[in-house]
Parts: sequence; structure tokens; C-alpha cells
Amino acid sequence: MHLPLTLSASLTDRCDAPAEGLDPLPSPMPARIADPTPRAAQPDIARRKADHLDLCATDAVAFKRQSTLLEGVRLVHQSLPDLRLDDIDLSVTLLGKRLRAPIVIAAMTGGHERAAEVNRTLAAIAQDRGYGFGLGSQRAMQQRPDSAWTYQVREVAPDVLLLGNLGVVQARELDPAIIARMLREVGADALCVHMNPAMELVQPGGDRDFRGGTETLARLVQALPVPVVGKETGNGISAQTAFKLAAAGVRTCDTSGAGGTSWVGVETLRAEGEQQRLGELLWDWGVPTAASVHNVVHAGMTAIATGGLRDGYDAARAIALGASAAGFARQVYMACTQGGRAGAEAFLTRVETQLRTLMLLVGAKDIRALQQAPRLISGELRDWMALPC
Repeated sequence: MHLPLTLSASLTDRCDAPAEGLDPLPSPMPARIADPTPRAAQPDIARRKADHLDLCATDAVAFKRQSTLLEGVRLVHQSLPDLRLDDIDLSVTLLGKRLRAPIVIAAMTGGHERAAEVNRTLAAIAQDRGYGFGLGSQRAMQQRPDSAWTYQVREVAPDVLLLGNLGVVQARELDPAIIARMLREVGADALCVHMNPAMELVQPGGDRDFRGGTETLARLVQALPVPVVGKETGNGISAQTAFKLAAAGVRTCDTSGAGGTSWVGVETLRAEGEQQRLGELLWDWGVPTAASVHNVVHAGMTAIATGGLRDGYDAARAIALGASAAGFARQVYMACTQGGRAGAEAFLTRVETQLRTLMLLVGAKDIRALQQAPRLISGELRDWMALPC
């Protein structure tokens, strides 16, 4: 099924537009930006990437009932913080690079000309604000080398922490030298290897053979010249998976937990018949983000908390669970499509202000202090954290 969705303005126009008129809530239906290439003429993978952009511009692909469980983290107020707000240090070192704030604009897209506009706009924001930036899956680049330009952002983001991205199933079939060349082409500082069996099982024409994933990760850790980051795509990291990743030599993990964007849901909206019914069943499947952060940290890895974070409060909660950085993808993309670059910047400024305020209120002068701050764990999150490894 291909989505008959249209929007007249280009993404560049929208992301350069003023923030005036930013809707408080996204429109209920996915919006499509007009593409000069007829959809029937586009390669399947490019068409899928365009569909992803349409769907992720709204809340239509959010989890329906499952939350991130970050609401199960209660931070403890300190009436005598003995700190000055301007002295709060948000900086953090992640994958060998210093970030001005513990924020990553997380992986979302690539492989389509509209994706190039999204990547360049958001990477430029990350560059200016001192954040990390993640590319979407480079599978399209591997299958269609002429799409490499849609991932190339170094011209606008020469210093940003840049995360490449490839599926573990695709990586299993490739010589590490080919993967290294793909990373060099975009100037990536690390490779996110994404694990997405639930999404693939619902996706029309998706992968069905997931053997050898752990061995592939171990091989890449040894062979690649950059760090390997374990990554999910909306279904989170279990304790068992976290320990497998650590045993394979992975030292950093992007949680992409349940409770934010359901990539199963994204593919369900593209599917038909039995695949669609399967997707409806699995829409809310996965390990919630808060539990995923706990699992990754408990396994001794550095956690990038992604998956449904909405604001600086969620970022503070995730860091209090041990995460080193907080990632935002769809929230930033929606702010950009609704309010232009100024809208995305306003959202991110709000996140930083909220995080800084909460750090003062818990008496944390820096990120390490926030990771060690007292917190109360309640409800379902407590049950997840009590599960045996």
C-alpha cells in the first residue's frame, strides 16, 4: 500500500520558515511533501523512506498504550542545592567527542532526496548547538551507491559527533571493508548497528532470517576503525540482549525503547492483509525505554536513551537511571516540519532549559552528579528492573 499524501512546500522551505504559527499539536493525518519523481518510478527502498518521512511527521505512529515508563522515575527535590543555575554543566563526552549538552538528534532517515534535506537541516542544528547527530539506515546507500549524497552532512556539520547506521542483517552479509568505506564516505565517527526483528517481520518484504547477529557485532567491533553502537528501532533492549552486546565487545548502546515511535506501527500502516493484522497485534511490543536504559547500564555499557523522550524532564529521568545522553528524533522532526528550523531550535532550547532547571533542583552540578542523584523507582518500571538477567 502506498500512501496518497501530499504537501506543497519542500522540506527546506518548511525548515527555514519562521516559528510563527507552530501548531500546538500535530495534524492527525500524515502529511506528504510533493516529490517530483512519480512514486511508481521510485525504487522500493526510496519509496519506503519517503513513506517513513510522511508517517513520522505526526503522532499517528506513536505507541498506543505502552509508555516509556520514565514516569516511574521520581527525582528527589533538594531545597538547599548550593548551586547557581548558570554554573550547571551540561557537557558530556560521548564516543570520544565532547558534547555541549547531553543531546543527540537521533537516527531517522536517508536514501531519498527529501531525506537529504532533513539530514542537512537537523545536522546543521546539531553542529551549531554542540549535539550528536545520527543518520538513518544506510541500507539504501549500500544497495544504491548513487544515494550516498542523501547521507552526507559534513559540509554543514564538520565537527558534529556523527553516527552511521546499518542493520545487523545487512552487516552480516558485508565485508567489514565495504562497511568501513561506507562510513568514510559520510565521515561517521561511529556505526550504529540496528537490531529490528519486530519491524522487519511486519514490513512488506522485510527480513526473516536473523541468525548470526551476535557474531556479526563481535566481528565488526574487531574489524572497524570506529566504535560500534548497538541500537534498536523502537522495541528496546532486554537485559539478555544487553549482556549479549557487552559480551560481543559493544560498549555503547542506543536504547530506542518502547513508548515512543512504533516502527512496527509505521510498517503496519504500509502493510496489507495478514501483515497488517500482525502489525496491529505487535504495535505496542517491546521493552520500555526506561527499562532499556537500566538494562544497558546494568550490563556495563554507556546508554544513549532514545525512544519517546518528550522533554527535558524525560531526559533528566533517563540520565538519573544512568544514561549518558538523551536522544530525540520524531519530536525534533515534527517541530521542524511545523515551525521550520526555528521551531526545532525552540524545542531543543526548551529541553535544555528544563534539564538545567531539574539538575539544579536535585543538586546536580553536572551530568555525572545527575547520574548519581537519589531517585525513587515505582510501578511497572520497578518490576522490569527486578527481572532476572
